[in-house]
Amino acid sequence: MTNEVTQTAEKTPAEAPETTSGARIYRPLADIMEMPDGVTLMLEMPGVAAKNVDVTLEKRVLTIRGKVQPTAPEKLQLAYAEYGEGDFERSFTLSDDFDPDKIDASVVNGVLTLTLPRAAEAQPKKIAVKGV
Repeated sequence: MTNEVTQTAEKTPAEAPETTSGARIYRPLADIMEMPDGVTLMLEMPGVAAKNVDVTLEKRVLTIRGKVQPTAPEKLQLAYAEYGEGDFERSFTLSDDFDPDKIDASVVNGVLTLTLPRAAEAQPKKIAVKGV
């Protein structure tokens, strides 16, 4: 993959401070796939509904935030927990090759998929070769 999408500061529960709400901030795992017409990002954010995802693009930095609604069963006391709940945040620095007006995002089964199409002027162009 070319260096069109780069990661910025990583945040994991061990390295990042807790938020004012007391929730931890997790860095979602991501797959980045380069396609001929752009890039697709897939980020795991279990427990995050589409309405609780915030995607912003400012000065070429794409920031993804997901807020988890805590799930505490009523009338039950937790005896042991391996799963830690917390919010998600991750940032990527984009090259100028992408069209910011055509970025698309969707959440299905805890996976956020972002489609970042290349701008028309950044798309590869096929040059016809003529014979004599």
